Amino acid sequence: MERTLWVLGLLLLFALCLFLMYLGWRNRARRQLDRIGELPTVPGDLGAQLLEPTTGLYLGSTIAPSWQDRIAVGDLGFRATAELTRFERGILLERDGATVIWIPQESITAVRTERGHAGKVMTENGVLVIRWKLPTGTEIDTGFRGDDKTVYPAWVADHSTGPASTTTGDDE
Repeated sequence: MERTLWVLGLLLLFALCLFLMYLGWRNRARRQLDRIGELPTVPGDLGAQLLEPTTGLYLGSTIAPSWQDRIAVGDLGFRATAELTRFERGILLERDGATVIWIPQESITAVRTERGHAGKVMTENGVLVIRWKLPTGTEIDTGFRGDDKTVYPAWVADHSTGPASTTTGDDE
């Protein structure tokens, strides 16, 4: 009987911890809502495709410059398998089971590789990070771990020919 009470007590404690984590995530989303606002919508004309689509894992988006300040608004904070494609007018990030993210060309401020993003730590230059400005003016970093990391230099170099600056390496 005593053992059963201990097990039930631990299960209740575990459930309480999960509930408190949920409340914390919800409160974070509420605090971030005004800073994030509405995401840009995908335009009807994306322009010519500049880079082949690359598959991988969307790691989440964070408020720049912190690589760990994960955005909790909507589904921006959840990891998902994804496909990243570069067009003349911006970057299209299609996520499985989540909303599509459109990053307009004029919003992109940097494309670089990093060691980690949104709590996920990889090998050096293991994550492709796109820094961009939301319509609210908030600058965020969107992380993507590609299945084929040999395409990263093309993504970084492709952005360097655009209107915004490009950085590589660890500037956090």
